[in-house]
Amino acid sequence: MIDLYFWTTDNGYKARHMMEETGLEHRLKPVQLPKREQFSPEFMKISPGHKIPALVDDNGPGGMRVTLFESGAILKYLGEKSGGALYPEDPAKRVTVDQWLFYGSATFTTHAQQLGLFLNRFHEDVPPAKKHYGDQYRDMCGVFDKRLADNAYLAGEYSVADIACYPDVHLHERYGVSLDDWPNLRRWHDAIAAR
Repeated sequence: MIDLYFWTTDNGYKARHMMEETGLEHRLKPVQLPKREQFSPEFMKISPGHKIPALVDDNGPGGMRVTLFESGAILKYLGEKSGGALYPEDPAKRVTVDQWLFYGSATFTTHAQQLGLFLNRFHEDVPPAKKHYGDQYRDMCGVFDKRLADNAYLAGEYSVADIACYPDVHLHERYGVSLDDWPNLRRWHDAIAAR
C-alpha cells in the first residue's frame, strides 16, 4: 500500500493526479499546511524539507519500504512502478520525458509559484515582481505552445512530463492569464482536464 501525503497545492495535485492515472492502490494522507502539520516530527521523518507531496510505499523495490519526497521524483517513481506507461522504459523516449519533467518541476512550477505569491499571497504590492514573474509565466506558456504545435503532448505521448506541468497551466486564470494566445497549449490543457 502507498500512502500519499498531500495538500491542495499545485505540487500536491501533481502527485494525486499521478496516483489516479496509475491506478495503484493508495491512501490519501492530508497534511494541512494552514495548521503547519508539515512541521510535525512524524512528517519530517518522511519529508525532511517539510514539503508536500511525500509518499511511503511499503512495497518498494525489492519489497523494501520507500519514503520519497519532491513531486518530480514521486512522478518518476510512480511511473516506473506502474509499468512504464507514463514513464517509458525506452532510453530515447525517456530523455525527452525527463527534459520536460524537469522543466515542469524545476523551472515552470518555481516561476508560477513566485507569480502566485506576489499576486495572491504577498501582503505588499510589488509591481516589478508581478511584472517579472508574469512575463516569465507568459514566456513559458509560449515555449509550451511551440512544443505542442507538433506534438499532442510534451514528450509526444502522454506522460509524467504533462502531469508535472498541467497544474500550473491550469491555474492560469488565477495568475491573470488567458490561454487564448496559445491555441496548442489550450488544446493540451483541455485534453488533460477531460481525463
